[in-house]
Amino acid sequence: MIKVMLAEDMHMVRGALVALLNLEPDIEVVAEVANGNDIVPTAQKVRPDVAVLDIDLPGKDGLTAVTELHEALPGTRTLILTGLSRPGNLRRALSARVTGFMLKDAPAAQLAAAIRSVAAGRRVVDSQLAMSAWDSAESPLTARETEVLRLTAEGLQAVDIASKMFLSVGTVRNYLTTIIGKLAARNRVDAIRIARDAGWL
Repeated sequence: MIKVMLAEDMHMVRGALVALLNLEPDIEVVAEVANGNDIVPTAQKVRPDVAVLDIDLPGKDGLTAVTELHEALPGTRTLILTGLSRPGNLRRALSARVTGFMLKDAPAAQLAAAIRSVAAGRRVVDSQLAMSAWDSAESPLTARETEVLRLTAEGLQAVDIASKMFLSVGTVRNYLTTIIGKLAARNRVDAIRIARDAGWL
């Protein structure tokens, strides 16, 4: 029996997925969470074989949680579900060592098959997502610039980001100016939008 933990913040979607997966003779949903902050603590309690995680969750997003989950429970495989075909997200997922990456609107039988493959250690990537990633441009931002923009998107001010990243406030402001220039954005808000739309954030 494959033990599955499901993380999805939309109650109806989560309920439907749990019901469909529990119909499979070899799959059992042992836990469900609605917030990214609950993923690692819950997984440590139930020890799932596969964690099926929505990429967009309140609290920690699915990809941030995956990295922490791999550190806490290296034996748990991870399958990310996304509602949007953003190629940058696939690149981030592969960097986070995600075992599977699928669109949310895939048929239930396809999801069950993906869970079985992931549990067996095989990598599963939706073909539509793979093709869009193949055709897309890579992020022009460095890892440090991406982190500065991510913290800005979370609502942190330059002084808070400087403290968190052990930088000077002037350096953070320089990073933000560089980011806006690289993304050809009008301002910080526009830079966040561009990066999110491309899946770089």
